[in-house]
Amino acid sequence: MNGTKMRAMILSAGTQGNRLTPREILVPEPGVGLIRLRVQACGVCRTDLHILDGDLKAGKTDLIPGHQVVGRIDALGPGVKDFRIGETVGVTWLNHTCGACGYCSEGAENLCEQAAFTGLGADGGYAEAMVAPAAFAFPIPASLDPMQAAPLLCAGVIGYRSLKVCGIRPGGILGLFGFGASAHLAIQVALRWGCRVYAFSREADHRAHALALGAEWSGPIEAPPPEPLHAAITFAPSGQVVAQALRRLRRGGTVAINAVHMDDLPPIPFAELYHERGLRSVANLTRADVREFLDLAAKQPFRVTVNPYPLEEAGLALDRLRDSAFLGSAVLDLREG
Repeated sequence: MNGTKMRAMILSAGTQGNRLTPREILVPEPGVGLIRLRVQACGVCRTDLHILDGDLKAGKTDLIPGHQVVGRIDALGPGVKDFRIGETVGVTWLNHTCGACGYCSEGAENLCEQAAFTGLGADGGYAEAMVAPAAFAFPIPASLDPMQAAPLLCAGVIGYRSLKVCGIRPGGILGLFGFGASAHLAIQVALRWGCRVYAFSREADHRAHALALGAEWSGPIEAPPPEPLHAAITFAPSGQVVAQALRRLRRGGTVAINAVHMDDLPPIPFAELYHERGLRSVANLTRADVREFLDLAAKQPFRVTVNPYPLEEAGLALDRLRDSAFLGSAVLDLREG
């Protein structure tokens, strides 16, 4: 495929307003241990906004964002043995780890100090094709449509990890603060676990979405819930929202902060943290998280609310995400035909 070109949306250094620019560039060739996939769908994530805004520093110039990618393999690099041409796979945020440090050996590869990330330090899925390490790609169950599967690979998995970090148990009351792409999937896992869910959002249509998906109660961020929460997850990148969630916890509860970047926490009176309440950040994901979550999706599909956009409208999708202008997930549709 040497010399063949593809369409891509590129964040170039010095671009006015950090906007994405459509370009035709050469289709990449897979090196040792890499696969190449023809992208079918790529989810649009708030992390992509943080990269465009400069909150997260891109690891390369002329970066192609996107880290919730589903595609069909069309080339294998030397040494790849676990995949075959034509197989549908997913690529996530975690692109590489060292595999040798204490974190990696302890099953905490999400904390590896040498980790690299798709769409940040390596080109991602806002393009017709991409390459990725075979060791960090995942077979997509045949039962999952690419457009439905793409949001599972970050919004879904990181919500799933947040549920584990917050320590919610069957029968417990879980608070979800902010109800977008990740929360609309996390609520479905929590309900399968037998939890009761209260949803908090500034947007009335998002609160209605939560109720339609099974929330027992929904209200504004500042509203007191009917009962104290056993655990909470915050999805909005706001320190004020974290403080609100902490105030709603019962004794011994934990707030899991689902954010890769967030403004600072306000001063928190110790009385609001006392009685063994806790704050935990949620950092990245592990390959085990992805496998577990895709297995859940294969056994019982999730209701994924998808807002499709063509590749060239990736910037519009990000603008609408910034404004909370849709329910669920935005997904770039690159399927042929």
